[in-house]
Amino acid sequence: MSLRDRLQAQIAETGPISVAQYMTACLYDPDYGYYATRPALGPTGDFITAPLISQMFGELIGVWVASAWEQIGRPQRFRLVEMGPGDGTLMSDVLRAARLAPGLLEAAEVWLVEVSAPLRAKQAERLGDAVRWAAALDEVPGGEPLLLISNELLDCLPARQFVRTAVGWAEQMVGLDAAGQLAFGLAATPAAGLLPDAAVGAVFEQSAAQAALGAALGQRISADGGAALLIDYGRDAAGFGDTLQALRRHEKVDPLACPGEADLTVHADFPAVLSAARAQGAQTAILTQAQFLSNMGIGARTETLLRARPDRSATLGRQLHRLIGADEMGELFKAACIHSPGWSPPAFEACDA
Repeated sequence: MSLRDRLQAQIAETGPISVAQYMTACLYDPDYGYYATRPALGPTGDFITAPLISQMFGELIGVWVASAWEQIGRPQRFRLVEMGPGDGTLMSDVLRAARLAPGLLEAAEVWLVEVSAPLRAKQAERLGDAVRWAAALDEVPGGEPLLLISNELLDCLPARQFVRTAVGWAEQMVGLDAAGQLAFGLAATPAAGLLPDAAVGAVFEQSAAQAALGAALGQRISADGGAALLIDYGRDAAGFGDTLQALRRHEKVDPLACPGEADLTVHADFPAVLSAARAQGAQTAILTQAQFLSNMGIGARTETLLRARPDRSATLGRQLHRLIGADEMGELFKAACIHSPGWSPPAFEACDA
């Protein structure tokens, strides 16, 4: 039985499920979920992420980690954590760049928060015994300062969708059509009175999982000190829009077409994540990816690589544009920081929100 068959049987028996429930099944079902069974990153996979576009991305995050460690007083012990570490490329680049800060690697206890067995295997192959693994943030021990990074994690956390109709808000659900196939439909929702006013046809997405992560990071960082850097595509102000998408072999496909066989995402809701973190006593700031990478010196790093390898000038130019171009990742992707009070992390000086 495929995941599609199982979902159709479940819905036929118990009724429609929310978009968040559908996303959870498609991505994390232990037998059929995309990340549990077949995550495919890179040019030959289903999607590509910034660390796989250019080494500069991970190197600059490594510089960010080193600079943040300096700013929090060079603690002799701290936890360096990556959530959603993909195939391990980002952490590999971070650790290589961090070697430039004497004493940092000796002080760092490196953790990867990963639920996917196939991806853990790729991470172990790349990083060896330099790291430890946890299935959730709360499995990473506390009591020491935390420097946490993540790239394209929030978009994989499930969200509910609500649609404004002529008679009020309704929740978008996944049910069955007349032929018994998966189909979107609307259902009355008790949350209607809690949703913002909007024009008919507006779609409002709400991710309890994203907000919960923001709260957990805010609480942890307020208690132990440190900072979290979250990079993802999404909005930096509250708004509306249907951002649910499925990617397979680098092409957008119908989110209902192949459950468990495509990467399913929504945009990161940074306002909700950062608000939840501030409610726990942390401070927050946000930039576009272009601003963050520019502040961290991507221009100078590109020039250094060009001097070393002038034969790669066209490739480096394409990589730089892909990372910071307004028509590429530069504006759509945001870099958000959650940090303990009393200091401004690298790149985010004077932009706390």
